[in-house]
Amino acid sequence: MNLLRNALVLTGLLSGSLIAATPTDQIAFRTAFLDGQLPWESVSTAARSEGAIDFYYWGGDDRLNVWLERTVAPDLEKLGVTLRPHRITATSDVVDLVLTEARAGKGLGQGSVDAIWVNGENFYTLAQQDLLFGSFAQKLPNATWFDWDENSAGGSLNLYDFGYPTQGREMPWSGEQYVCAVNRSLMAEAETPHTFAELERWLEANPGTFTYVKPPHYLGNTFVQEALYEMSPEGAQGFQQPLDSFTPESLARLLAPGMAYLKRIAPLLAQARNGIPRYPENESALMQLFQNSQTAMECQFGLYHVATKRASGQMPDNTEEIIFPRHNMIKNKNYLVIPSNAPHPAAALVFTNYMSSVAAQKSKLAAVGYPLGLDLWMLSAADQAAMVEAMPPHFGVTQAALDSHIAPDTHASLVRVIESLWQSVVLQGSETPIATLVEQAMSQSK
Repeated sequence: MNLLRNALVLTGLLSGSLIAATPTDQIAFRTAFLDGQLPWESVSTAARSEGAIDFYYWGGDDRLNVWLERTVAPDLEKLGVTLRPHRITATSDVVDLVLTEARAGKGLGQGSVDAIWVNGENFYTLAQQDLLFGSFAQKLPNATWFDWDENSAGGSLNLYDFGYPTQGREMPWSGEQYVCAVNRSLMAEAETPHTFAELERWLEANPGTFTYVKPPHYLGNTFVQEALYEMSPEGAQGFQQPLDSFTPESLARLLAPGMAYLKRIAPLLAQARNGIPRYPENESALMQLFQNSQTAMECQFGLYHVATKRASGQMPDNTEEIIFPRHNMIKNKNYLVIPSNAPHPAAALVFTNYMSSVAAQKSKLAAVGYPLGLDLWMLSAADQAAMVEAMPPHFGVTQAALDSHIAPDTHASLVRVIESLWQSVVLQGSETPIATLVEQAMSQSK
């Protein structure tokens, strides 16, 4: 304890001075914080000394970019921290950067990345490689607005990310649900599909009016997972177990019906030529088809994406959300994570705490249209009412209806196997027995 205290005094964390920290000092800082021995005032002092936060995030949303620039950056400046946003197109790229720097021997204080907007497979990759700062989330002052009770249904989204335990190594920042929408000029309410079987019948009568984003993009992965849930003999529950709990045969039994379905509808999808569709590469390409009335239905993450896109003119005014697929609409949270070699660990903690505050969450909801990461029932009645007032509207459905059809994400360890199988069975049309393909994919993912 004396050695730790001496190290903290040397860095100025207990003395209040602004002496620059060395990597050894920052390790002492991390140890003290994770052990609950460091008051938040000392964290704030260290953050001001570090002076900056390098935040890596998907930069494809102009509303988010503007909010970070005009709201978050000025607020952080008041806390003595300069926000340095790094817009990326694929989260896996910055995860690879963290991996590369760690392999080069760069430890805490020596990397390039302070915080990343992640969930699912990318968090799983960092956790498996032991490249996370530690169990910090519940030690932040604003952790009080989140439900950490593992016996609570609401708490599970804070404690598990794609079925993998978070262990406080990432902080929930936003919530999402995979929601499909239709153009009512092209699809009447009576024709609206609510199951994958009904979607197939629609496509047989109206070929080319729907498609989904190409896996391994997360939007495409999610559509595939929902199809697997509906077609599987065990439903969504069968996909909540880790990869090492399956044999190739037992996993193939779950995957085969859904993959057969996706292969069967492929010739009916938008822009199919000679029976082979061109899957959109990302949300922008998917939206272009919908905006141009080339498709009647589109699916993506975005609990409020119809409201925000209708308001901006990116969707027709008669676009409505639908319940699809019943009881299998994947809902999750996304998070902020701090790598184990963050160059400014104290500033990263201050940034993450700020982003978890009631004020920042409400501001993000109103300005960007991203759902809350905090849990509404943990707030005061006045704050709850203010959050509800800031929520964008729904069209064609109610929040209660959306809430009644949710499903969990697939376990993170299964994602790469599913991606590989989709490539082989659906995209390439492989006739190899599915158990053989699953066995190959399982061996490659270990």
